[in-house]
Amino acid sequence: MTQINENYLKLKAGYLFPEIGRRVKAYSDANQSAKIIRLGIGDVTLPLAPTIVNAMVDAAKEMGSSAGFHGYGPEQGYSFLIQKIIAHDYTARGVQIAEDEVFVSDGSKCDCGNIQEIFSLDSKIAVVDPVYPVYVDTNVMAGRTGEVGADGRYANIIYMPATEENNFEPDFPKEKPDIIYLCYPNNPTGMVATKARLTEWVNFAKKMGSIILYDSAYESFIQDPEIPKSIYEIPGAKEVAMEFRSFSKTAGFTGTRCAYLVIPKDLKGKTKAGEEISFNSLWNRRHTTKFNGVSYVTQKGAEAIFSAQGQVEIKEQISYYMQNAKLIREGLATAGYTVFGGTNAPYIWLKTPRGLKSWEFFDELLGKAQVVGTPGSGFGPAGEGYFRLSAFGKREDVISAIERIQKM
Repeated sequence: MTQINENYLKLKAGYLFPEIGRRVKAYSDANQSAKIIRLGIGDVTLPLAPTIVNAMVDAAKEMGSSAGFHGYGPEQGYSFLIQKIIAHDYTARGVQIAEDEVFVSDGSKCDCGNIQEIFSLDSKIAVVDPVYPVYVDTNVMAGRTGEVGADGRYANIIYMPATEENNFEPDFPKEKPDIIYLCYPNNPTGMVATKARLTEWVNFAKKMGSIILYDSAYESFIQDPEIPKSIYEIPGAKEVAMEFRSFSKTAGFTGTRCAYLVIPKDLKGKTKAGEEISFNSLWNRRHTTKFNGVSYVTQKGAEAIFSAQGQVEIKEQISYYMQNAKLIREGLATAGYTVFGGTNAPYIWLKTPRGLKSWEFFDELLGKAQVVGTPGSGFGPAGEGYFRLSAFGKREDVISAIERIQKM
């Protein structure tokens, strides 16, 4: 018989979100009259902004004519979208990015999972704990780790705990990492990194010869003007960092699928023989080999995000979600919970009450309040004893959920 990739057998029992779905289904089947409110998975609930919809409708009509039809486009993305990305997200912040340093894709989750292919299997990764599961699981699948231990950590991964004790600001690893995964605003804790702290990370990466994979999918939710929205606002970051961006939460593209990855040409690795190679060229080869590009219609919708009216509309949506975050954060605090995040990110991170484990609190919250959240332990061992709530629900559901929790 054909052999399987046994690295998949190292993975823990199930991916976090399907396990949540399984438990919710079991409860729903047994309690069919219950009105369950879902504040777990970070899926948006507001519809696409009118300007985006109109742009996509117009693009679809174009596709229905001989003159306007588009077949395969450039795998890296259409220039009309890349130019808007650069002007709005980088040039406006004093950062110079070239068109061929931007790669449009169908999602940051895919990019974060696929990027590991261009690194040696001998590369050692460092992750903040708790962590977005994709960073770890895809490296396990690739064979870059050992088995998972009794403590829930995989061998050959450097874990950097981020807890209340260190103000969710992980210490720099003592051993040399080849690849460092950072996510700010952070999923799941909702915390952010200051310019001073990001400068320290950039300097650390330079000193160690490491590469930072910087996931800034939630940058549009930053409210504090002193907090960097891009790691490239830090001098020297283009020499040590790739940046992942997404329209999923920024503009409600969770079902539409569009994101982009920035890999500066200054970012280089080396062969075993010591030859320097641009990661940009490696990713371009991988991207054009395995991906046929985001649809023309979707990219026209993404372009509309950057129009004056598009900006007004998506900022209204972001404000809506951040008001939800405020209601959740303040409602939980009133009920006596210890809460973090929710001020520059759409996630609220709370300590579970009475020393409950994360999954115990999940079951209690579902059983007593019919509210679904995300157990912190699903993001890593340091997440045990914590719990994540998302601000992406409908306003009436958020208000109802907090009222239910307060009555528990």
